[in-house]
Amino acid sequence: MSKKIMFQGTASNVGKSIIVTGLGRIFKQDGYSVTPFKSQNMALNSFITKEGLEMGRAQVSQAEACGLEPIADMNPILLKPSGNNKSQVIVRGKVVGDMSSPEYHEYKLELMNVLGDIFKEFEEKYDIVVMEGAGSAAEINLMERDISNMGMAKIADAPVILIGDIDRGGVFASLAGTMLLLSEEDRKRVKGVIINKFRGRKELLDSGVKMLEDIIKVPVLGVVPYSDIKIEDEDSVTTRFKKQMGINDIHIEIVRTPHMSNFTDFNIFETQEDVSIRYVDYGESLGNPDIVIIPGTKSTVDDLMFLRKNGLEEQIKELHRRGKLVVGICGGYQMLGKKLKDPYHVESDLEEVEGIGLLDTETTFELEKTTTQVDAIIDKDLNGYFANLEGKKVKGYEIHMGITDRGDGIKNLCTITEKLGQKVNYTEGSVNSECNVLGTYLHGIFDDIDFTRTILNNIREMKGLERIDSKIKSFKEFKDKEYDRLADFLREHLDIDKIYQIIKINHSKHLLATIINQNKK
Repeated sequence: MSKKIMFQGTASNVGKSIIVTGLGRIFKQDGYSVTPFKSQNMALNSFITKEGLEMGRAQVSQAEACGLEPIADMNPILLKPSGNNKSQVIVRGKVVGDMSSPEYHEYKLELMNVLGDIFKEFEEKYDIVVMEGAGSAAEINLMERDISNMGMAKIADAPVILIGDIDRGGVFASLAGTMLLLSEEDRKRVKGVIINKFRGRKELLDSGVKMLEDIIKVPVLGVVPYSDIKIEDEDSVTTRFKKQMGINDIHIEIVRTPHMSNFTDFNIFETQEDVSIRYVDYGESLGNPDIVIIPGTKSTVDDLMFLRKNGLEEQIKELHRRGKLVVGICGGYQMLGKKLKDPYHVESDLEEVEGIGLLDTETTFELEKTTTQVDAIIDKDLNGYFANLEGKKVKGYEIHMGITDRGDGIKNLCTITEKLGQKVNYTEGSVNSECNVLGTYLHGIFDDIDFTRTILNNIREMKGLERIDSKIKSFKEFKDKEYDRLADFLREHLDIDKIYQIIKINHSKHLLATIINQNKK
């Protein structure tokens, strides 16, 4: 049976996902087979596996760090808030329905055995299972049917390390208070705590750390500072949206709609030195970007109404009239069309809604969700912003409820050549005749450096600037190096030997055996 360890937090966004990602990488580097596991995740950032199953993006990063292909059982329960106090519930990668909080609270009883069965399979397959909790470990009103934190720790019989965020203030009180609210049985599971997101001189914190250890009776396993490591964030409370970036040669503005999903589609732009990004939040106006992007969304109609009500729709149209590049991904693609039809009231009570009208397309919302991975080749006859792209191979994944029909004046973006591992041949994406509006269902298409850099260089030429190469040749290789940087960073600031002791692995003995085996080879 495998060893296991669970990381829980005093609150959401304390850095659990990053710590799990880094520890997974460390265990892999040290020669263990290791997998991430998060029983329940609430996030609008999701991914489609090779099997066409849906899971949270954070567990995808963790799987990559562990050297594994992501599978849905790494995040067996995904909740996607859909408004009106309801969430779409996804179990083992498939939608089971929309539920209110009371409905889901009852349904959790059925999920406990599912989680136990999945975890047992992981125990038999891997040396170590690194588990992540959700939200706060001490939601006392939800503890009776908890399957995210201590409830899952009991199912797995796992030791727990508690993480607190010092940046938001009150870290000692939050750690001590969380321990106070846990039952005696649950407190015994907590074998250590981590103070995360520290800024300043650590020696000024030392006396507080000693006092905290005296109060909670477990050791502080490390104080982890802020870093510049570029690992995908867990959810939309990320500080990425508040970050101010100076205007570079190419400026991109992304509309942060209320139900925005899959903002990780745009992380690639942050790796390009000539690009600056701004997320345009509620109450803000668009500036003068070279590219404006309408991202994916869990609620297309609601977010379209948000654009309309806040004057952003007219600002997008004005940027289009001035020849700027307008891009819509998934729900953003649907909004750019002329009409959105909703005969089954999937999105709203309305039968039909007028779109922004920059693409000659119409979308009809269907009851069945499309979830697929695809390979594609960029089509010919594209120019302007999309010049020099013909024949380039790209990959992506689709998560949407609608089918989009295109008018005669629309150019295809690409031809899908492979879907879920099967050879196919059909077109995807829409480009207007002037080639300054793009709509596509393909999440992750910008992760292809060659595709993205070509578009950026086309913009540079239009602005009278020289074309430049990306210093990063592969986004996958870039992320892989960041996982190694994260592992090195955590080795420096965490007591890794103590963590091995907590999960009852004699790592020095394992290390000696590994060296002996390598010498024999």
